[in-house]
Amino acid sequence: MILRDQASPNHDSRPDGQGVDMLVLHYTGMADAGSALARLTDPTTKVSAHYVIDEDGTILRMVAEERRAWHAGRSFWRGATDINARSIGIELVNPGHAFGYRPFAEPQMASLVALAWDILDRHGITARNVVGHADVAPERRQDPGEFFDWARLAAAGVGLWPFRDRGRASGPANEPMATIQTWLALFGYALTINGHRDTATIAALEAFQRHFRPALVQSTPDHDTVRRLETLVRGVCPGPV
Repeated sequence: MILRDQASPNHDSRPDGQGVDMLVLHYTGMADAGSALARLTDPTTKVSAHYVIDEDGTILRMVAEERRAWHAGRSFWRGATDINARSIGIELVNPGHAFGYRPFAEPQMASLVALAWDILDRHGITARNVVGHADVAPERRQDPGEFFDWARLAAAGVGLWPFRDRGRASGPANEPMATIQTWLALFGYALTINGHRDTATIAALEAFQRHFRPALVQSTPDHDTVRRLETLVRGVCPGPV
């Protein structure tokens, strides 16, 4: 890893006694790396991250890990709402959906795996709490998006992937919407269990698909999506599902 310091003024203290138990991954979503770095170091934007990884694999350290960086915004995961307070945020240089979204570069992914391994080891972060910005803010964000290789990270011991799921032809799911909502909520997403395919449910389904079924992001709870969800929930949630 090539690690350089490029400090951002955009940070504050974590709440007293609050440890780090999440890793949140983003893309920068700007036209180029220079624009992203300018925004992340501009005190008027009130936006930052602990680390930025450029496409050549260079890692820029912007905020010390003991400080709260401002990367997640209004967010939720597994009952927690101040995600910034409990997380490390990593931005991956990528233009994102607004500026010509593209696959993430090999040197960038290699540096991410090494950095993430180090962070998870030092803070004891569980695989279930390695998430994307879209997971914690599904109605606002899409990043790091469907081109991000979550399966590769999970194979390297960073995060989860439904490896035991073998897939089958897509079609309407047999499970009631309330059951699907329950599983999404058990896994960590914010939504109300009401049996309706409402706005929050659509957003959570799309976020789940971007993360765990990126080949087809359509917000429809088809067989493939629901079985992957069930596989993951049964693996991380105690008791009957």
